[in-house]
Amino acid sequence: MKKNLNLKKKVHIKIGEKVKIISGQEKGKIGRVQKIVRQKNKIIVEGINIRVKHIKASRPGQNGEIKRMEFPIDSSNVSLYKE
Repeated sequence: MKKNLNLKKKVHIKIGEKVKIISGQEKGKIGRVQKIVRQKNKIIVEGINIRVKHIKASRPGQNGEIKRMEFPIDSSNVSLYKE
């Protein structure tokens, strides 16, 4: 039987630090950490991993929209960046 544990994982970086992407599609890019999602061991980096989200109009007469959002990446794919 699988236990549902709500353990907070330790992440090696903090909000506001500069990081360099070391693997994946955005490899080599540098950005600043905006948010940390500890339950999933992921981070959101400013200007990295941008996805397009289409939002349908919720009421008649409103327009739908296309939003560009930064999605989380795994914290193991980044390292601290020193200038």
